[in-house]
Amino acid sequence: MTQKEMHDVVIIGGGPGGLTAGIYAQRAALKTVLIEKGLPGGQMGSTDTIENWPGIENITGQELADNFLSHAQAYDLNIVQEEVTAVEPGLEHHTVRLANGDVYPAHTVIIAVGGSPKKLNIPGEDKYYGKGVSYCAICDGFFFRNKTVVVVGGGDSATEESLYLAKLAKKVYLVHRRDELRAGMILQQRIKAESKIEILWNTIVTKVNADDTGVSEVELQNTLTNKESRLATDGIFVFVGFNPNNQLIPAGTPMDADGFVMTDCKGETTMPGIYVIGDLRQKYAKQIVVAAGEGATAALAAAHFVQAKKGSQQ
Repeated sequence: MTQKEMHDVVIIGGGPGGLTAGIYAQRAALKTVLIEKGLPGGQMGSTDTIENWPGIENITGQELADNFLSHAQAYDLNIVQEEVTAVEPGLEHHTVRLANGDVYPAHTVIIAVGGSPKKLNIPGEDKYYGKGVSYCAICDGFFFRNKTVVVVGGGDSATEESLYLAKLAKKVYLVHRRDELRAGMILQQRIKAESKIEILWNTIVTKVNADDTGVSEVELQNTLTNKESRLATDGIFVFVGFNPNNQLIPAGTPMDADGFVMTDCKGETTMPGIYVIGDLRQKYAKQIVVAAGEGATAALAAAHFVQAKKGSQQ
């Protein structure tokens, strides 16, 4: 075990929120370290094309992730590629423990480890991600203009995204494993009134197939009869839920029923000096620009917290 020196802020997660927090923390002259177990950029780096980052009409996710990283490195942000195993809150300071045994004491901690879309866990889903398999209609819907798409799910997200895709695609198949939707009645009425949307009841997707151009069809199974069939499509959008990566959140931190962390407007939890930003935080929209904004806010709040703490100790 290696005990590191005291840091003003430890940032956990190198997605858009974490990297932005790192930039703002460095600009505030805080002693900062960002810890990311994977490659900096998070889910942003695995996105094919991003067309909603303000100021840039079209950029690949990897390019934008590289831009974030380069900006952070320009401020000499210390980035450690390692897994965090625990965040332990304390009265004098907080402690961040790493898988390699290193221990970082810190006045503040910003947790930006995001979440993960729930998957169908079927053949072809991971293989063709970004090549016709998507978990975000707003992000990728434009690429399916005048094409045929399949949406999987029956809740509010699936119905809302189906209605959005119906504005772009020529045909939308909404595949639901039950005989009624879980979405609110107004959404159900809108779905049934939209001529471009066809609901496939009591049906599950069992496999995604593709050709040289990307997704070409899905294999289906009726949950009542077990009858199998195939459906030609240009893409499949999966909306069966979202898993927050909340394993590092200290016990006793308030979360909503789905496991997303509840914070104040600064991103601060009920534990002073511990902030949660990005897709792990309870909020209305999960977008890169939102996560970046939250990263800036949390870093500014952390700077104020550290300044006040050090001032009281003088």
